[in-house]
Amino acid sequence: MTAPARRLILMRHAKSAWKDQGLTDHERPLNARGRRDAPRIADALCALGWVPDVVVCSTANRTRQTWARMEGAFDDEVPTLYVQAFYLAGLGAIQDAARSWEDSWGTVLCLGHNPGWEHAVSVLSGVPTSMTTANAALLESHGESWTEAVGGPWSLVAFLQPKAL
Repeated sequence: MTAPARRLILMRHAKSAWKDQGLTDHERPLNARGRRDAPRIADALCALGWVPDVVVCSTANRTRQTWARMEGAFDDEVPTLYVQAFYLAGLGAIQDAARSWEDSWGTVLCLGHNPGWEHAVSVLSGVPTSMTTANAALLESHGESWTEAVGGPWSLVAFLQPKAL
């Protein structure tokens, strides 16, 4: 018997603004392109049937704003967990977080940053990947639990880029 499918969406935050030099990196907001691109990716996820059961998001302002621009595309409210450990983190933080995810969640959207997300997609899928802003990698694996699934292997099912939509 095959273990249940686990779908992981690793998404880099949308384009952020650099105008206000008084802000810390953690405080940077989205710019106009970022505000435009985030909902486009959400619409594409809906069209593909990749609706998250939960969102696990970095605490940075730009990741929070990315999710805020996306969440209206989904019919139901999606629970959101804000995780400080996702700020400028990578694969290790994703794997650590996954060990506490509910097994009932079939699809998890993780919103974070580069270079960590780019590296995570490349390692999990075995496909060298470059993730510019608002890119989303749709990964699939199997496991009775997220703890089991997070060890891989993962298949890169699709790669979404705002400019290609």
